[in-house]
Amino acid sequence: MKITYLGTGAAEGIPALFCRCKYCNGVRERGGREVRSRSQIFIDGELSIDFPPDAFYHAAQGGADFSRLKYVLVTHSHMDHFYAHDFVLRGYKYAHGLKEALEIYGNDEVTEVFSECTRRELREDVKDNISLHALSAFEEVSFGGYRVNALRAKHSSHDPLLYLIEKDGKRVLHLCDTGLLPEDDYEFLSRLGGRVDLITLDCTLLWERADENSRHMGVAENKTVLERLQRAGVADENTKKVITHFSHNSAPTVREVERAERELGAVAAYDGMEIVL
Repeated sequence: MKITYLGTGAAEGIPALFCRCKYCNGVRERGGREVRSRSQIFIDGELSIDFPPDAFYHAAQGGADFSRLKYVLVTHSHMDHFYAHDFVLRGYKYAHGLKEALEIYGNDEVTEVFSECTRRELREDVKDNISLHALSAFEEVSFGGYRVNALRAKHSSHDPLLYLIEKDGKRVLHLCDTGLLPEDDYEFLSRLGGRVDLITLDCTLLWERADENSRHMGVAENKTVLERLQRAGVADENTKKVITHFSHNSAPTVREVERAERELGAVAAYDGMEIVL
């Protein structure tokens, strides 16, 4: 399984689109790995976790070939994770030679947002080649050699989801855009059994401490989640850990991100980073 972190920033990206803060101005000057587009993960060149407004950039500059995209798992309907407008371009004169169907999985709100955003421009022949599937927390689906279990995220959207993805004996746990996990997530994972090979963790806050109602995590919360997952038998010393979804508000400089890596025994994702399991 090849996992590509196409985008590793939070909703506003880095540098934030309209921001004049010291950090964003510095990133505009420095460039490099501190530049972060909106969050998207591409698995085996066919499965995307979320589909942000930066998907075109990920194709043009990051080398992603979305003409081969078959499946999309959507965590929630916020614009930075599900930019449904782009799907009106998946056919007609905008996409020659494209015949394969696309399957999109997400909660009921994802289906509603898709309809709202594409209502004016989506041609029937393009629409016929896209299937939407409503998912709820703790539901399992299978497609194209993947087995996916949905978990509950702690976020502001209606019924946001996290995902456990399995293929060819490899297991990836996606914990992005969430605060501390609800207790029933740990119970569900424990019942499923088995360790995971890779965990992707929301680290939006970096060194800032989250309050009990926070919809995101930082290093301290990541540490808590990892300890709980280890106690549940889901993670161990061989599990790869990746932190991502960084916000400009936390000023994730190279130095501070490297400090977080050491603290967690994790790897901080950067745009374009690949991991092969």
